[in-house]
Amino acid sequence: MDQEYYAHETAVIDEGAIIGKNTKIWHFCHVMNGAKLGEGCILGQNVFVANDVVLGNNVKVQNNVSLYTGVICEDDVFLGPSMVFTNVVNPRSGIVRRGQYSKTVVKKGASIGANATIVCGHDIGEFAFIGAGAVVTKTVKPYALMVGNPARQIGWMSEYGHRLNFDENNIAICSESGEKYRLKDEKVWKE
Repeated sequence: MDQEYYAHETAVIDEGAIIGKNTKIWHFCHVMNGAKLGEGCILGQNVFVANDVVLGNNVKVQNNVSLYTGVICEDDVFLGPSMVFTNVVNPRSGIVRRGQYSKTVVKKGASIGANATIVCGHDIGEFAFIGAGAVVTKTVKPYALMVGNPARQIGWMSEYGHRLNFDENNIAICSESGEKYRLKDEKVWKE
C-alpha cells in the first residue's frame, strides 16, 4: 500500500506510528511508535511526538514543539512555535518518574501561542486561546483568552480567533463570521 502522507527525508517515523492521510511531516521530526496522528496534520521542523500521543485531524504543530506522553490534541488544534507541554508535575533528574505522566487534553479548535507553557494535568477548553508566552497552571475554560505568567483569563475568543465583546444582554458577535455568542455564569457558547 502506498504511503498516504508526506514525510521529509530527514524525518524519523518509528514503525508502529499511525499517520493519517494528507498529513505532512517536515525536517528533523521524530514520531515514535504508538503515536497517532490524524488526517491533514502538519508537523513543522524539529517536532517530537512521543508514543501514546494522539493528534486529531487538522492539527497544526509549528517548529520546535515536543509532544510528550500524556498529550492529546483534538481536531483543529494549533500549537505555536516552541510552545511547551510538561508531563511530570515534580521532575527530578535523580528520581525516575516514568509511568507517572499526567494527561493534558487540548480540546477542539484551541490555539496555543508561541513559547507558551502548559503545565501537565490542566486541560485546555474548546476554542480557547492561549497567548504567546503564557504559562498555564490551571484548567482553561472553553473560549477563554489566557495571557501572562501565571496565565490569567482576560476575556473570551470566537471560533474564528477574534476577541468577543459582550453587550448589556451578554451577547457578542464575531467580527469575522457574524456568529452570535452568549455569556452566562462565566461560560460562553455559540448560539
